[in-house]
Amino acid sequence: MLGGGGKYGKQFQDMQKQIEKVQADLRERVVEGSAGGGMVKVKVNGQQEVVDVKIEKDVINPDDKSMLEDLILAAMNEGVKKSKKLMEAEMARVTGMMMPPGLF
Repeated sequence: MLGGGGKYGKQFQDMQKQIEKVQADLRERVVEGSAGGGMVKVKVNGQQEVVDVKIEKDVINPDDKSMLEDLILAAMNEGVKKSKKLMEAEMARVTGMMMPPGLF
């Protein structure tokens, strides 16, 4: 029986506190996605929030706007994938098992 009392209730509460701490820590951890040989770099925190974008001036071409858009999109997707893997690994560390993708 899950609830506020007993051994399992305390274990659940302790795990919930650890998960909340990990989620707060993930907000401070940052991974980077890049595209175009590093011409576009996007930093994403462990909560899948984009926190920084850097674009080298050599890749900015007003006549080829779609190329820059594609590079930004690719860098963002790479950064988000890395962020999700980071989050899943940290949650698995707390819970002692791999969490199904998208659970948190």
